[in-house]
Amino acid sequence: MSALSLPGLPGPAPAQAAAEHAAPRAARRWYRQPALMSGLVLLGIIVLAAAAAPLLTPYNPIAQNLNATLLPPSARHLLGTDQIGRDTFTRLLYGLRTDLRIAFIAVLLPFCIGTALGSLAGYFGGWVDTVLMRLVDIVVAFPFYVLIIALVFVLGPGERSIYIAITLVGWVSYARIIRGEVLVAKRQDYVLAARSGGLSGARIIARHLLPNVITQAIIYAMSDIVQDILAIVTLGYFGLGVPPPTPDLGSMINDGQNFLTTHWQLTTFPGLAVVVVGLALSLIGDGLADLIRPGAA
Repeated sequence: MSALSLPGLPGPAPAQAAAEHAAPRAARRWYRQPALMSGLVLLGIIVLAAAAAPLLTPYNPIAQNLNATLLPPSARHLLGTDQIGRDTFTRLLYGLRTDLRIAFIAVLLPFCIGTALGSLAGYFGGWVDTVLMRLVDIVVAFPFYVLIIALVFVLGPGERSIYIAITLVGWVSYARIIRGEVLVAKRQDYVLAARSGGLSGARIIARHLLPNVITQAIIYAMSDIVQDILAIVTLGYFGLGVPPPTPDLGSMINDGQNFLTTHWQLTTFPGLAVVVVGLALSLIGDGLADLIRPGAA
């Protein structure tokens, strides 16, 4: 007979028992979340199509053919060709590959920096919290896209500038989220017990606090990737993104706008691709939020 089942001995604490079974329940039910599954399937299709671009199309995305300019959609060119004879479907796939790669990489640094600074501010408080919150107030006083465009304009077009600009602006959201979660979590009994046991602040943050508060930042990262993709497309539209002739959805929209009434597919399909990617990531974020919501079945 287990010691926990002996008469007179208390069973496991309710909070401990809930924690022991929360992960298995989540693992069993994640695939039953319609929003999460729909988003994962949709995003998976998009990522696979972008990754398999060399297998799905025989054309070079930057090769010009002035004898085949502005061709309509056909069996040979599914979405037609642009004004200098490049296959639009090919450039769409490679443009998705470019923008998705930049967006997913660009979210990593703000996530890590914001999480680290938010944890320190929330746990230690005092002047650390004051300095961080003043920095946050300064950054959020300006619109996100205005700051991104201004920074990239100063730094110059290119992926490196995009990464720097998004990092300098994007970390504040993660810092605010994590700080708020840590302010609540550090008053819990398990943190107080860790302090009483003589554990250092760094160890308490890394081993006890972050695993319990990081999920909110991960959920926000899904919507943040959407914001980053929109920023990348906007920069490409204004000529501040990836330098040509590298395919980019923003530059494709810009190049095709002069032919909107006669060759609408040049602009419409890159725009639809942005919408579908944003929808997929939003569904994933909503599904993750439902998954970890207290009391979710």
